[in-house]
Amino acid sequence: MFGWEGVTEFASVAETGSFTGASRQLGISTAQVSRQISALENRLNTKLFYRTTRKVSLTEEGQLYYRHCRQILDSLAEAERAISERQGMPRGLLKLTAPVTYGEQFIMPLINDFMLEYPSIEVTMILTNQTVDLIDGGYDLAIRLGRLNSPSTMVARRLSHRTQFVCAAPEYLEKYGTPHTLSELRHHNCLIGNHDHWHFQEAGRERSFRVTGNLRCNSGNALRDAALKGLGLIQLPDYYISDDLTQGRLIPVLSAFQEPEEGIWVLYPQNRHLSPKVRLLVDFLAERLPRPRPL
Repeated sequence: MFGWEGVTEFASVAETGSFTGASRQLGISTAQVSRQISALENRLNTKLFYRTTRKVSLTEEGQLYYRHCRQILDSLAEAERAISERQGMPRGLLKLTAPVTYGEQFIMPLINDFMLEYPSIEVTMILTNQTVDLIDGGYDLAIRLGRLNSPSTMVARRLSHRTQFVCAAPEYLEKYGTPHTLSELRHHNCLIGNHDHWHFQEAGRERSFRVTGNLRCNSGNALRDAALKGLGLIQLPDYYISDDLTQGRLIPVLSAFQEPEEGIWVLYPQNRHLSPKVRLLVDFLAERLPRPRPL
């Protein structure tokens, strides 16, 4: 048992990047985390972390030790999951990540339902629009939208789909006209999100078109509000604007160049696919996640 002391704290600091983050994750004090790490470094007679006032990062020896510790912790988690499966009730922690808006609107309500059905499950959800490393971060699964560029160590399952629309408020189109070709976008104020290239399909081939405008924001809801107020054109997925399109508050344009629907995926490391709780959650999401109707 002596050799195990400090390993969990060490892995948590390595994954959260701070002693404070590890203390929150483990539910213990920062001082206790620090004591365990110091004792571990003394026992190994090596420095595992570089410490500054702003950040904590792994030394080369720390990176090597973390890779081995992560394998051990994953094996322990698998052993606990195997016992849980024999008992017929999934239990333990599920750590997952999803994009912010889609996660808030669709994934988290289902996660909450899942926890009601399986009360022995604990969940840590990280909502972020950044692509996180599932292995290094110790994630069980991730929700990803659109085109996948996942490594071979990942398993992907399609849960649902989305469709991108270019649209604008009737007032904007009355004032500035309706574009009918992609080249006409150069003469319009396009409200830009994370990327200044919009994607279309022209003559059966994918087409990427660079747009410009006087507003750039990484929030789909903020861009939707700007479009509703007549500031310009937007390209957003259906789950932001389906009600606006149905009720005529926004008008779709360039429909002839609309891309085919894109996948909404769950992604998880290959070594998680036999986990009962991961398998249960993936099936739960696949059964209940809504599939948008054509607009």
